[in-house]
This record gives sequence, structure tokens and C-alpha cells, in this order.
Amino acid sequence: MGAPANRPPLNATFQAVSASIIEGLGQLAGYFGFSKVMGQLFGVLMLSPEPLSLDDLVKRLGISKANVSTTMRTMEHMGLVREVWIRDDRRKFYRAESDFWQILTNILRSRELRDVNQALHVLDDSAQRLQEAIPDMEPEDRRLAEYYLDRLSQLQEFFRLAQLLLMSLIERAQDQPDGGQPRRNGLE
Repeated sequence: MGAPANRPPLNATFQAVSASIIEGLGQLAGYFGFSKVMGQLFGVLMLSPEPLSLDDLVKRLGISKANVSTTMRTMEHMGLVREVWIRDDRRKFYRAESDFWQILTNILRSRELRDVNQALHVLDDSAQRLQEAIPDMEPEDRRLAEYYLDRLSQLQEFFRLAQLLLMSLIERAQDQPDGGQPRRNGLE
């Protein structure tokens, strides 16, 4: 019994699904402020049961080796991929991080929480400087400064809530039952 006549061959289906996922991850990466290439590289690595070399990645995506190399270093620094050693091969090979809670934790710590902390620092510093200057201001400037302080207070509240939410997500990711270890699917 063969496959129905209107069904594409299995390898064509894999190719279509793979291309769709890789393109979708590229678009998703762009949505979250990362490069499209970063999302595509992660997709190629995520769908590969074997580690891939830089040359493999260049061939699969049709982009320059310099672009792949630079992006892979960034992704490795972010904890999205890791370098894998292959016996008797001097090339660099990579595998995608498969623990999505770990990926979330890495991104939240390295980018989002840092940005929120920086915003809070700027807001706190600005509010303090303005508060210290109010006694020496003319009445009209004092009213405007108090208005600014009210707005700064609202922003500080918002960013403190964002900081609390991010810290809760990071703690939640660390408390996962698998202990932050990648899940194995039998192909690794």
C-alpha cells in the first residue's frame, strides 16, 4: 500500500516544513529585536539531529560565512547555541540549546533585565536630581518639576513591576523540574 497520489513525497514534506519553520523563526526573531539570520540559524540547528559546522550553516542558508560566524558567536554568548567538539574534525560545530526555559532565562538576564535595570537607574537618578533642585526653583518651574516628578514616579512604578515580573520568570525557569537540563529526544 503506497501513499495517496496527491500527497508529496516525504522528503519534499520535510523540506517544506523545515523551510517554513526556519523562515518563521527568522521573522519571530525580528519581531523580538534580534536579527532574522539569528532566528534562521537557530531554526536550522534546532531541526538538525546532528551538530552542524559553520560550512553546513552557510550552505543551508546561503549566507556569507562571516555573517554566520559573527551571528554564531553572538548566539553562543547569549546561550542559544553551544559549540560541540567532533572527534578528528578541527572545524567548529554547533548545536542549538534545547531547553527553552534556559533560553528564556538567558535572554531575560542578558538583555531585558539589564535594560529595565538601566531604565530604573536613569529614572531614579533623574528624580533625585530634580528633587534636590526644587528648593532653588521659581514657582512656575517648581510646578513643572513636581509634574515631572509625578510622571517619573509612574514610570518608576511601571519599571519596578517589569523588573519584578522578569525576576519571577527567571526564578520560575530556574525552578523547572528538569533542573535546567536540556530535554533529550532520543536523537542526541
